Amino acid sequence: MPGPKEKKERSLGERLYLKGDRCQGPKCALVRRPNRPGMHGQKRSRALSDFGRQLKEKQKFKLSYGLDERGLKRLFLVASRSRGDTANKLLELLESRLDNIVFRLGFAVSRSAARQAVGQGHIVVGGKRVRSPGYCVSVGETIGIYSNSQGQTNFRNLKESLAQRELPAWLVLEREKLTGKLVAPPRDPMVPFEVNLLVESFSK
Repeated sequence: MPGPKEKKERSLGERLYLKGDRCQGPKCALVRRPNRPGMHGQKRSRALSDFGRQLKEKQKFKLSYGLDERGLKRLFLVASRSRGDTANKLLELLESRLDNIVFRLGFAVSRSAARQAVGQGHIVVGGKRVRSPGYCVSVGETIGIYSNSQGQTNFRNLKESLAQRELPAWLVLEREKLTGKLVAPPRDPMVPFEVNLLVESFSK
C-alpha cells in the first residue's frame, strides 16, 4: 500500500521523489495508481486559479525539502533581502541546506533519509559532526560520513552505489573517501517546481 508521502504525491499529481529510488521504477505510486487518492480521485480536476497554482507550488516545496510554512517563509525573507533575483537566491538557499547536499551527493536515498542521518550525527562538515539538517553549507566546505558510522548498514555499500551517481555542477565527490564538497553556489537545479509562483505567494 502506498505510504503517506506517496499519497501526497498522487494528490499533487507529480513525482517529487520523496521515497528516493522507489520513485524511479514501476513501484512508484504514481505509476501504479496515477489518479488522485480518495473516492473522487477519478474525476477530472478543474483548472486551478492563480491562488491555487501558488498554493500547489508551495506544497511541493514544503514536501520536497521537508520544511513547514514558517521555515519556508524565513528562507524567502532572507532571499528577498539579498542582492539579485529572489527566486534564484531562494533556490540557492534551499539547495545549500545540509540535508539536501547529503541527498544530492548520494549519501542518502531521499531528503528525509538525509535529515535523519544528519540528526543522528552520521554527517560531518569540515571534520566536525553537524546535527542540524538546515545548516547552510558554504562554498568550499567538505561533507562526509562520520568515521564510526561508515560501517553501519545504511553506509556499508555506499561506495558501490556512488559509482554511477550523477552530481550537479556545484558538487564534487571523492567516492573512496566518502566525502563531497560544495565548489560553487547552486545554480539552476533540476527541480519540478515553478519557484516564481512561490515568490508571488509570499510577496502578497
